[in-house]
Amino acid sequence: MFIDCLTIFPEFFVSPLQEGIVRRALLDGKIEIGVHNIREYATDRHSMTDDRPFGGGEGMVMKPEPLSRCLHAARKEGADSRVILLSPVGEQFDQKMAERLASHEQLILVCGRYEGVDERFRQQYVDEEISIGDYVLTGGELAALVVLDAVIRLLPGVLGCGESATNDSFSCGLLKHRQYTRPRVFENMAVPEVLLSGDHAAVARHRLVESVVLTLQRRPDLLAGMRFTPAERKTLRQAGVLDQVDTAIRTLAQEKSHEG
Repeated sequence: MFIDCLTIFPEFFVSPLQEGIVRRALLDGKIEIGVHNIREYATDRHSMTDDRPFGGGEGMVMKPEPLSRCLHAARKEGADSRVILLSPVGEQFDQKMAERLASHEQLILVCGRYEGVDERFRQQYVDEEISIGDYVLTGGELAALVVLDAVIRLLPGVLGCGESATNDSFSCGLLKHRQYTRPRVFENMAVPEVLLSGDHAAVARHRLVESVVLTLQRRPDLLAGMRFTPAERKTLRQAGVLDQVDTAIRTLAQEKSHEG
């Protein structure tokens, strides 16, 4: 997979791309990452990539010509490319979006700055806009790194354990169960005995209940439309949480119908 980042601050990417799983994926040839300096594609002597907005107003707007030239240089000919503008007005990024983006051959991440990019560039070249949350950053570089990291870890062979990505929080619709490691007792708190039992079926049931309870407590909205198998419902009933789950799902369905 190719991931290309268009930015006026290429140094922003140096350290993050040299650490952890991203670095290993680069060394193993699982991905190729290009960081392109938009300033190099400006044609005036000051390498200007922004200018005052027509009609007046605060701040500066990124010019369309350097952006378009940089984009053409980054695009791999014949590749299944997806051009993404990191923007606070974009659709909010989530795990399902990461999974969808991981299916493309090339992602081109355009890091917006200032008051945004010229609308003509957006209309002509941008396939979608993405936001990583309801807050404003000084630029799209941090958001691009978030998207990049979330997508890369989904690629085949990137994570050491093949099931890690599929068992993550949000991948199955629930928050992930709590985790424990050595020592068995820490400050008078012991690891749940079931995790030491060697009974894989019992461990799976315990983790299901943990995930459901944690989701109920922290993110009940994730239960909207959730469907459990008969075996899972039996486990939740035995744990005494099935009624809470069913109530939460019904409430979310009613709220959605009222919104409609």
